[in-house]
Amino acid sequence: MGTVRYLLDTHTFLWAVRESHKLSSNALKIITNKSIQKFISAVSAYEIMNKNRLGKLQDYIYVAENYFDVLNEFGASKLPIDEQHTYFAGKFEWGHRDPFDRLLAAQAFTEDLTFITNDPAFQTLPWISVFW
Repeated sequence: MGTVRYLLDTHTFLWAVRESHKLSSNALKIITNKSIQKFISAVSAYEIMNKNRLGKLQDYIYVAENYFDVLNEFGASKLPIDEQHTYFAGKFEWGHRDPFDRLLAAQAFTEDLTFITNDPAFQTLPWISVFW
């Protein structure tokens, strides 16, 4: 059994950066432990910038406007999107239609990452490990 590695949902990353009190104590322990490998997906960059452009992230404008600096300071590894991720995001039988969530789930699945989220939609997926 290998070391557990984690992928942060977009809201998890935002909360970790600006409002850590919104995180569960278990999630906070994982996120603040520098010896545990964590990933932030390129999907999250797209979601943050898209929602910021639409005016939906008023509390996180600083993160959006300084995304790369915030990401580098946060210390997680970057997870790019590849063809395997997009393939499974489109293929999965899952009623959830949000394209950001579908890509994040596909990345967690294909990269064998535990997904840190409090979004109940992910609890229904038997093929990924969800942590909160």
